[in-house]
Amino acid sequence: MKKASILMIIGALLLTGLFKFPLWNIMLGAPQYPEPLGMNIYINGIQGMSEFDIQNIDGLNHYIGMKTLPKPEDMWEFSVFPMVIGGMAALGVIIGLLGYFGKVNYNWFLGWLILMTVLGILGMYDFNAWMTDYGTNLDPNAIMKLANPDGTPMSYKPPLLGHQKMLNFDAYSYPRLGGYLMGVGMLLTLIAYFVGKKSKQIAQ
Repeated sequence: MKKASILMIIGALLLTGLFKFPLWNIMLGAPQYPEPLGMNIYINGIQGMSEFDIQNIDGLNHYIGMKTLPKPEDMWEFSVFPMVIGGMAALGVIIGLLGYFGKVNYNWFLGWLILMTVLGILGMYDFNAWMTDYGTNLDPNAIMKLANPDGTPMSYKPPLLGHQKMLNFDAYSYPRLGGYLMGVGMLLTLIAYFVGKKSKQIAQ
C-alpha cells in the first residue's frame, strides 16, 4: 500500500505543473503569416506564443466582429481554476499520506480520480462553451460580414481538439505541457488504485 500511496502523492503533485506551464494551445497559421500566431491558455490567463501574437489576433478578430481575447479579470474561470487545481493537488497529497500510514484504503485514490475526472469534463465543457460564444457571437457592425453557402453567418469557433480550416487560416488546438502533466498525474492515480488493490489481495 505504501508504493501505491507514493504513486498517489506524485500523481497529485503533477497537477501543480499547471501553475507554471500552459494547459492548452491554439495556433493560427496562414500564408500571410510565415510564423503562425499562437496563444497559450493557462489556468489563470492567456498569453501569446510570441510578443505580439495576442495583439495581432485581436486585430484580425476586430475585422470579423469577434471580441478581444479576455484578460484574467474578464473571466471568473481564471480566478476559480487555480483554486480548484490547488485544492485537488492538496487533497490528493493528503489522501496519499493517509494511505501511506494506513488510515485510508485504495478506494480513496479512485474517489479522487473520479472527482478530478468530473471536474476536468466540466472544465472542458466550459472551455468549449467559451470558444463557441467567442467564435459565433459576432458584432453585427463588423467591417467584414461573411456567410456560409446557405446564408447563415460564418462561425469562427476554433476546434476543441485537432485541426479546422477557417477561411485561409488553419487552426490547431492541442494540450500543452501542463495538460499532459495533469493527464500523467491522473494516470498515476489510476495505477496507484490498482497497485493498492493488488497489495490488499496479496496481504489477504
